[in-house]
Amino acid sequence: MTEPSGLDVHELVISNHSFGPAEIAQICKTIAEDYSQLGVLKDSVGELAQVPDRSPAQAVRLGVCEYLIGKFQDAADTLSHADGGALALYYLAKASFQLQDCEGSLKHFEAAKAAGYDGDQCQVAATEVLRYQGKLQEAMDILDNIFGPSEQTAEYNYQRGATVASLDGNFEEVLRLYNRAIQYDDQHPGALFGLAYENDRKGNDAEALQLYERAASCFPAHVGTLINLGIMYEDRNDFGKAQACYKRVLDVFPAHDRAKLYMKDAAASGNVYYDEDSARQTERMSQLLSVSVNDFELSVRSRNCLQKMGVETLGDLVRTTEQQLLSSKNFGETSLVEIRDMLSSRGLVLGQMQDQQREPDPPLDTSSFTPDQQAVLERPISDLNLSVRARKCMVRLGINTISELIRKTQDDLLESKNFGVTSLNEVREKLEGMNLKLRGE
Repeated sequence: MTEPSGLDVHELVISNHSFGPAEIAQICKTIAEDYSQLGVLKDSVGELAQVPDRSPAQAVRLGVCEYLIGKFQDAADTLSHADGGALALYYLAKASFQLQDCEGSLKHFEAAKAAGYDGDQCQVAATEVLRYQGKLQEAMDILDNIFGPSEQTAEYNYQRGATVASLDGNFEEVLRLYNRAIQYDDQHPGALFGLAYENDRKGNDAEALQLYERAASCFPAHVGTLINLGIMYEDRNDFGKAQACYKRVLDVFPAHDRAKLYMKDAAASGNVYYDEDSARQTERMSQLLSVSVNDFELSVRSRNCLQKMGVETLGDLVRTTEQQLLSSKNFGETSLVEIRDMLSSRGLVLGQMQDQQREPDPPLDTSSFTPDQQAVLERPISDLNLSVRARKCMVRLGINTISELIRKTQDDLLESKNFGVTSLNEVREKLEGMNLKLRGE
């Protein structure tokens, strides 16, 4: 168990003692151990902001702490007029990134490096900015050219894992890098969030929940961690814990629209009764059945046969009998054994849901669609980059492609648990970007 830090946050912020990366790490550790200390930090920032004729060193201290409590514009303004030193420039770069000024952020990271901040640390931080700009190969090139001790840090391995995930989605490599990051720092918020998200995406609920909770115990925690954890708590009908997650987001980002709406939804749902065990079991099975068969290492022959039969998910397989598979050309006993073993590893059996064939989707008339519209129809639903809440609705409804989505009406979607008007508008907005609409709209 980690020993309490015993740090006096107020004294560290207000005093004229040394202030650098070690002291910043101490503040974050103290708040992670005792979240009530965030209030102390906020009060201390307010007190320091009222000091007339602040020294350049006090301006650095104030700007960094403003960054920590989420006042990114204030932090950028303060640090822009601080001492121009390495620490001020480094956190000015981080604040600029949060304000979506990517070019300014990259410029300030370069300036921080020139001023004496750890060069590799600045380079690694810059790769996150490049990744958000979509310059994935440029980010990877930078990471490939970092050697020595910096490769053995949690941040390096996390940023490399996130870049690999964005580049080609090599699941095993991503997990390896995130796990390596946690070996170096078992409280790294980014790596914990990344692992949680990958497990959440694969339907590994228990593992995802544990990792999200570990990530949420860090400070500052990723907003994505708190939002996704809140949604998982809602799915378990633990609305009090869900509201606590959304409140933590709002503590730092009072105007965060999604957190405000989710907080309202969670509060409204708190008095609704569900059969919790049944709901959990149904949700877990729904996520499991939505897992793509492409996530498994199958022989080329088996993969080609499944593709020809239109079998895309584990759900499709358990609705298919052995006889149906064997009737497919080139599908023999060897492939059958391979498929059986794959399903058995997830506790499933061929044909166990053959009596639960999906109702056919209504026919989709594409005669009036442009070539661009038709080209996106068979793209996976993941290409829409939906929020976790909306994505879980897609899982529950068994929607795997954009074509399947636009066969649904708004009422079809709204009938899914925890899917409200906010998520509906999100889906509409994503579809509008492709010049598509839900059925009946």
